[in-house]
Amino acid sequence: MRRTTRSGWNIRWNEALAQAARADGWWRDDTCADALRRAAIDTPDRILVQDDMGQLSAAVLLAQASALARSLLARFAPGSVISFMLPNWREAAVIYMGSTLAGMVANPILPSLRDHDLRFILADVRSRMIFIPASFRGHDYAAMLARVSADLAEPPEIVVLRGEPGATGDFEALLDTPGGDTLPALDAGDVRMVMYTSGTTGQPKGVLHSHNSLNALIRQIGRHWLVEPGDRFLVPSPISHIGGSIYAFEMPVMLGTTAILMEKWDGDEAVRQMVQGRCTHMAGATPFLQTLLTAARAAATRLPHLKLFICGGASVPPALIRDAADYFDRAIVSRVYGSTEVPVTTIGVVDATDQAHAADTDGRPGIATVRLSAEGEICARGPQMMVGYIHAEDEADAFDADGFYRSGDQGAWVDGDHLVVTGRIKDLIIRNGENISPKEIEDLLAGHPDIADIAIVGIPDPRTGERAVAVVVPQAGATPDFAAISDFLAGHGVARFKYPEAVTLWDALPKNDAGKVLKHAIRASLTTG
Repeated sequence: MRRTTRSGWNIRWNEALAQAARADGWWRDDTCADALRRAAIDTPDRILVQDDMGQLSAAVLLAQASALARSLLARFAPGSVISFMLPNWREAAVIYMGSTLAGMVANPILPSLRDHDLRFILADVRSRMIFIPASFRGHDYAAMLARVSADLAEPPEIVVLRGEPGATGDFEALLDTPGGDTLPALDAGDVRMVMYTSGTTGQPKGVLHSHNSLNALIRQIGRHWLVEPGDRFLVPSPISHIGGSIYAFEMPVMLGTTAILMEKWDGDEAVRQMVQGRCTHMAGATPFLQTLLTAARAAATRLPHLKLFICGGASVPPALIRDAADYFDRAIVSRVYGSTEVPVTTIGVVDATDQAHAADTDGRPGIATVRLSAEGEICARGPQMMVGYIHAEDEADAFDADGFYRSGDQGAWVDGDHLVVTGRIKDLIIRNGENISPKEIEDLLAGHPDIADIAIVGIPDPRTGERAVAVVVPQAGATPDFAAISDFLAGHGVARFKYPEAVTLWDALPKNDAGKVLKHAIRASLTTG
């Protein structure tokens, strides 16, 4: 069943599940906007978000977000999409909360994406405004947006941060809106955020989350992850990922924490900030934990204030969890499992005496109900589940008959109630915590004049989780190499993190009688050969 929200978004709806979520207290009428207003009254000077350039107290965040909301409402209707393509900067919290206060939909976009992906997302979501850095890591974002906007029928307004706005909008001017205008009443069932995730069909899919689904997620974390008011989260994960966004934007407002944002990951700097900032929590993919552990040992510190490290993503080695838990002797280190569609499906293991389950499994389910299909596919639903994709047709194979999200991952139960991910049904590569759709890159490279056939597979990598290898059948007489493929993808505006890391030439790809490429056979050959 589907329903249309107050602001005009079409979402999935199950009345029985909604009533259960309300009865259990996971869904309520109040929103994160209400929580921010309370924080600004009760603890106006409490620091919610900080980065290397400054910090935002509860009162200041409310004032700036309210001013931005008024500026947005002067331009766009409630329900409009407001995008931001920013590093881990504190201004993103103002944009996120400003969009919320205006009754609009926040759309975080990875700053590592380039023309190809950005063009698709902005057109697909019909973004009305996008906030970008003037420059980040040597990339000219204003020039990229000018190129992309020229191809869009309805280009968004462009606002530049931390640089001269030039021909684009000025962020500071948007915050200079006089007060007094009434902001709209919010419906907790309305869409609050749309976040794109790579799919196995090639094109990214826009995942819709409501106030209710995100608030349920935060309430679950508050119950299970040893979070107390005054705790401090180091946030190196991108704020345009579901994990980074909730640690940076939601938890400081709803759970009384402080988010310390890292613009660029560096293990030594992370250790310094965790010691100096007395950080209690951190979460991230395998490379973050590996680097942090190495840097902490080099600095001869066991991070005495750390209470919990949550590690997710592909291929979390049990030995790493054990090693980190032994060294960070005052902290719990645990694996967890989830997705943008059903964030924090399992909550890990927070019992300090149960290191075996923390290392060898992905923990118990939290507020999600999890079951395995006959094929072993992990299926989940719960109050924190997305309220659908932007396009209803993308949901055709995403849910089973009972409304469980089909993850595409295979799993097994350990000791009855601990889930362990054993593999993937879907063709997806997860590298450094980023989801990469091989089909998207394969479809582009199929147009390379030197390539007759191609398959991209992920193989295990102890540092990044997985490494992407392009297996290429060349055209007669051609020898396409890594440089040629990289140049071709760069010419199409593909983000560098999606490039294959290695290229190997084969005479033919293994296929079944129906002509389907047998990627499991390719992986087996690459990992054993």
